[in-house]
Amino acid sequence: MTGPRHADRPGHTEDAPLHPDSLEVAPGFVHDAVQGWVPELATEDELRIALEKAFDYRGDVTLTLKDNSKIEGYIFDRSTGPTLSASYVRVLLKDSTRRQKISYADIAALAFTGRDPAAGKSWEAWVKKYWEKKSVGEAQPSLQPDSLE
Repeated sequence: MTGPRHADRPGHTEDAPLHPDSLEVAPGFVHDAVQGWVPELATEDELRIALEKAFDYRGDVTLTLKDNSKIEGYIFDRSTGPTLSASYVRVLLKDSTRRQKISYADIAALAFTGRDPAAGKSWEAWVKKYWEKKSVGEAQPSLQPDSLE
């Protein structure tokens, strides 16, 4: 039993060569530079957009709740519903293994306070650094990834 072949796709002819770039189906994701950003949350849409960016962010955020308490941690999950009360984020609290579920309706402010540990750590940056080390004569440039800290 075999699966479908790229050559079997509609519009393909045997004399037309396949180009790898045209076969790409999932474009890469570009992360916004939001470290240090404190979005204005005046409307429901602004809150939802900011929390989506917070979910995609790879660092910690600080949530200020409507009761003026602050929660700092990493947003690892979220669920969006038709209302703010039906939507929530789940936060892995900073310096703890505890998780907390917070309703969108309880959030008064959001700040991207933590450092993004993966910023600037692209494959291209790693390869460039590797070749720089090799060109200056480092005997065995490491193939190990750099620390995120």
